[in-house]
Formats: sequence, structure tokens, C-alpha cells
Amino acid sequence: MRVVVVGASGNVGTAVLRRFAQDSTVTSVVGVARRAPRERPPAPYDVATWVACDVGADDEQVTAALADVFAGADAVVHLAWAIQPSHDRDRLRATNVVGTQRVVEAAERARVPHLVVASSVGAYSPSPGDAPRDETWPTDGVPSSSYSVDKAAVEAVLDRADERGDLVIARLRPALVFQHDAGHEIARYFLGPLVPQRVLDGRVPVLPWPHGLRLQAVQADDLADAYREAVVRQVRGPFNLAGPGIVRGPDVAALVSGARLRDVPVRLARAAVSVGWRARVVPVGPGWLDMAMSAPVLDTTRAERELDWRPRRSGVQAVHEVLTGIAAGAGTVSPPLRPRGR
Repeated sequence: MRVVVVGASGNVGTAVLRRFAQDSTVTSVVGVARRAPRERPPAPYDVATWVACDVGADDEQVTAALADVFAGADAVVHLAWAIQPSHDRDRLRATNVVGTQRVVEAAERARVPHLVVASSVGAYSPSPGDAPRDETWPTDGVPSSSYSVDKAAVEAVLDRADERGDLVIARLRPALVFQHDAGHEIARYFLGPLVPQRVLDGRVPVLPWPHGLRLQAVQADDLADAYREAVVRQVRGPFNLAGPGIVRGPDVAALVSGARLRDVPVRLARAAVSVGWRARVVPVGPGWLDMAMSAPVLDTTRAERELDWRPRRSGVQAVHEVLTGIAAGAGTVSPPLRPRGR
């Protein structure tokens, strides 16, 4: 199979390339990225032939250029997504929503038979309880979260493409995606300069935790297994993906603060994030907390049944892995994951 991966240099893309490098079914990989790795990159980036393209660029020729790259592909995997700069709403929308529209249109022009798109738990409408929700839960997003709004908009783009019927489209909706090698990137995107990265190796005096917050996470290589199965099996429709278990405050406190935990009212936590974001010392805004507080617990039964997906690491293990990566300043040679100074 010839597979084109758009956004192949990031957190998920790096794991997908590792998985494809081990797979004899995938015989050719083309990586598309805004900033492609340097010539003759090391593994896993050496498995791909690289094309530089910014899917959100202000350029009417982007769709045509993508269609040329997609020609002859058996599948396109679309992973490109922007989280920063969080204050530039137009730029985020251009990459996330307009960019996805261009990928869909290019795949249709090139007559690609199968498109696999990275959606997210963030696309779902609020469901704050612990009742698991399957893929039929509404995807109207959380209005105060730009990330969620864009993920919901992408779902609408895919709905319209499904109606046209020119593509078989799979949508993967994972929980938070973590791996050791993304440590520096995750810290840069979400923690900012006020959180010393090295204290996350267990030396946090006390962990403040918004009251009632619970999370799910999936380790990136486990998620890459799902992408591989979606591509090879040419599946259609949405799939929830999360590691076993729900991550709560005591789980994270056991990893970073010797189990010392302080329960914080959500309104105070939100106010602190909002002030920090407006002052540009916190990288992401309060919409991320709103989304986290209301995200549904994902029911992964369909992925287990139709993709034969069996994640090897729990959500807590995925969190532990990225925390060790953050403390170590871990990264790769890929531009999105490369630590500063390397």
C-alpha cells in the first residue's frame, strides 16, 4: 500500500511512522508537513519521502498541490493540527478547518479510495459524568474551547464529504495522546515558562487539581496501532480510542507530588488560567479546562471489535510516560518535537 500522511512530523505522526516502518503491508510512505525534517533524517522519519506543504497557507494552489501528492495513494492519513499560537484564532482555523477541507477536496480530486482523519474526544458535546459514551454521542463541541469548536467543524466537513460519497472516510477520536518523545512539545504547548519542567519528576510540593476533573489518555504507539488497522482494513466511520482506566487527581499526584493533592474549585482554576493566558504566560486559554471538565468518557468497544485494537498501556501509564519526557526535555529531530537548542 502507498500511504500519504499529512502532518507526519508531529506527536501522532511520529508514532504512525514508527508503526508503518514495521509493516510490510505499507510499502510506500509520503510524509507531508509544514516543516519537513532535514534531508536523510534518522528513524522513524527515514521511512517516508517528504513533501513540504502548509495546508493552512493563504494560497489558492494548496489543494491542487496536495492532489498531486495524493495521486496514486491507497490511503491518506490526515493528522495536521495547530494548537499554537492560541491567541491567533484566524490562523488556527485556517490550519485546522480550512486545511482539513483542502485535504478532503484534494483526496476527492486525486480519487483516493480511503481517508483517515484525526478527530478527537474534543469534538463531542458535554457529558460530565462517568457514563461511557459511544460514537453516536453528538459532536457539537464545547463553545468556549477553540480546539473543540474546530474539531466539531471538522466533523461537519467530513459529514458533507460522506454525503457526496466520493471517499470512504474513517474518523479516529482519541483521548489525550502522550509519549515520552513528545515531552518538550507538550510542555511548550500547555505548561509554559512558569512551570519548571524538571520538577515534574516527583518534586512538585503539592498538585492543585480542579474539583471533579477526570481524564482519559492513550499512549501514542497504541494509537498508531489503531491508525494502521484503520488504513489496512479500509474502515469507515468514527472510532473512540483511549487507554484503559480513568485518570484522576490522586493518580497524577502519585506521579508528581508524592501523592500530595489540593482540591481546587473549578471557578478559581478557570480564573487563574484565564488571567495567565491573557497575560501570555500560560500557553492555552480557559476553554481547555472547560473542555476537559465536560468531555465524555469514551467507550472504545467499536475499536476493540472492528479494529481488534488492544492498547498495551493504561491512561495512567501514558501520563507517566509523558511526565518523564517533560522532566527530561525529551524530543526528536522533527521540527515540531525538537527541543530548543538542538
